[in-house]
Amino acid sequence: MSEPPIPADGDTPETRMARLILALRSQGVSDAKVLNAIEKTPRELFTPELFKERAFEDSALPIACGQTISQPFIVGLMSQALKVDKRDRVLEIGTGSGYQTAILSKLARLVYTVERYRTLMREAEARFKALGLTNIITRFGDGGEGWPEQAPFDRIMVTAAAPGEPKALLSQLKPSGILVAPIGKGPVQTLRRYTGDGKGGFEVEDLIDVRFVPLLEGVAKEL
Repeated sequence: MSEPPIPADGDTPETRMARLILALRSQGVSDAKVLNAIEKTPRELFTPELFKERAFEDSALPIACGQTISQPFIVGLMSQALKVDKRDRVLEIGTGSGYQTAILSKLARLVYTVERYRTLMREAEARFKALGLTNIITRFGDGGEGWPEQAPFDRIMVTAAAPGEPKALLSQLKPSGILVAPIGKGPVQTLRRYTGDGKGGFEVEDLIDVRFVPLLEGVAKEL
């Protein structure tokens, strides 16, 4: 069977991905492990059919249940800020499409991810299976409550905006662990990193302004 013709302008998936990686580098995503994870993760698989042509754009895109797949720059920045080690157990709050989860799975030993929309969870699980990602453990539930049965975690990432300090999640972090989350009630929030000082306290750093959907209580009722 012959290979499909390459577009005359040479705009193949490989070249589009290469441009995306260059764009991320220019914006400050410099961690080689994070960039490699992004390069090896087919974002088009996590993008709705209507938007697949835009999968390589550095922009957020709509997905089901009124949610979004985050902008690759934000995915890269948050992954880099989390400073994940290959031995780490990571908790992710807000599975969504599963794209950020897949990136984390290439950086960590285990990823525990919680989603409040059953539809999104099932779709993400199917993608993980298709990609052969076996170090992801999913849970349908209230992300704000975390996953206390599996705590403490080395790292926690929150992909929805918490209105204030996420105390319940911070309590599930190891003494020297790191949590990264958007914090704020308005349409624009602050991406904040909490780093445990080993004594029960945290060093808090504000990174950039971001826009995320709010972190809601409970699980969603879907038709």
